[in-house]
Amino acid sequence: MLKNDVVQAGGKAMAKTKARAQGAGGLRRIATTPDWYEPYRISQAVMAGGLIHVSGQAGIDELGRTVSDDFLTQGRQAFTNVARVLAEAGSSLADVVKVGIFVTDMAADLEHVITLRGEFLSEPYPADTLLEVSSLARPDWRIEVEATALVR
Repeated sequence: MLKNDVVQAGGKAMAKTKARAQGAGGLRRIATTPDWYEPYRISQAVMAGGLIHVSGQAGIDELGRTVSDDFLTQGRQAFTNVARVLAEAGSSLADVVKVGIFVTDMAADLEHVITLRGEFLSEPYPADTLLEVSSLARPDWRIEVEATALVR
């Protein structure tokens, strides 16, 4: 929402303010330090309605560098990044109810995805969407993980 946008609500014009975008109205931005997504105007996560919605996390370190060309190494770092963002919100991977996993080569990496699920997620396993994509934000990224978790 942009500062000073005007919308119609119940026939009355109401001004939206920057404060709403920053957290009023039940939305709260979650970020780690450093926040590697800030330059792209992306929230690492948003807390709303009893849920934490974590943006896709890749296999990058705290400085935004890809950790390896290896799929499992990238995947472990992506899940670790999800866990860091959830911890910042007071939650954990145990509270995850839904994950989305995006990979660039399903045929080569499906077994690795199953391995990662076993390493980072537990019963009852969260709902999951696994998609093959033609590319991710950087050409060397092979996996990206997003999650939705309960607020604790």
